Amino acid sequence: MKISVIIPAFNEEQAIGEVVRAVPIDRIHDIVVVDNGSTDDTARQAALAGARVVRESRPGYGSACLAGAKAAGEADVLVFLDGDRSDDPRQFEIVAAPVLDDRADLVIGSRLKGTLEKGAIPLHGRLGNCFIVSLLKRLYGVNITDIGSFRAIKRQTLFHLKMEQMTYGWPVEMVVKGARMGLRVQSVPINYRKRVGKSKVTGTLRGTILATYYMFLVPLKYLFIKS
Repeated sequence: MKISVIIPAFNEEQAIGEVVRAVPIDRIHDIVVVDNGSTDDTARQAALAGARVVRESRPGYGSACLAGAKAAGEADVLVFLDGDRSDDPRQFEIVAAPVLDDRADLVIGSRLKGTLEKGAIPLHGRLGNCFIVSLLKRLYGVNITDIGSFRAIKRQTLFHLKMEQMTYGWPVEMVVKGARMGLRVQSVPINYRKRVGKSKVTGTLRGTILATYYMFLVPLKYLFIKS
């Protein structure tokens, strides 16, 4: 199977080159960095490191991920990870293997069950994450331990989900819709590092509030939508 690594990025010039170079290219068909309106040198640094850079002018994490998925037209499996060095690309096989071996349809790297570097996730981020995964288990029967960004899914499967949340709700929408479709969703433990630079989500009050709002709203929203 052809595997594409998709890295959404917004102002990650300090980290993106290292992240791209850490991807094990012997197993990867393509590395796509989606520049989501960066005002710094992110795009050039990604290209210099060997990535194929596409640009998505519509703001939002979901917009960037969807643009990357569309750009990876020849891929069978998509592996999403962040461009701030918090996710370790060298672990892509841990995340992708269950999908490649047909043991799962959607795999999410679990930061909380792996090795968590001190200061990588603030307390409010860990508490919010635990609340969301508990809610997903109660409402949809999904037995996962994290709702993080490092994940793998077949490209065809992703487009069957018909993703709608183009901002903070993208990660949880994928899980909710996957559960509603009967997909095999699982977590695998990964190592997680302190990011380079300030987090746009847990590092700001606005980001924290919006992420919490969307991740809480999306699971409730789809309870009232027929399959």
